[in-house]
Amino acid sequence: MIKNLVKHGNSWAVVIDRPILDLLKIAPESQVELTTDGKSIRIAPVDSDDHKAKIRGARAKVNSKHSKAFNKLAE
Repeated sequence: MIKNLVKHGNSWAVVIDRPILDLLKIAPESQVELTTDGKSIRIAPVDSDDHKAKIRGARAKVNSKHSKAFNKLAE
């Protein structure tokens, strides 16, 4: 999809169409994170604290279950 920049006050904006917001499960009031490699921009929804807690829990479970194997691989 090709988009044009639109003037927004003293800045420029990219308008994200509703179907894309719906696909990414981003509400208009959601926070997004912008990252760049110097040539492109990536826009991603900010992970919620609940999601991060689930990831930490899963990581801790895997680490405790397979710690011996991980240590052996690290040698």
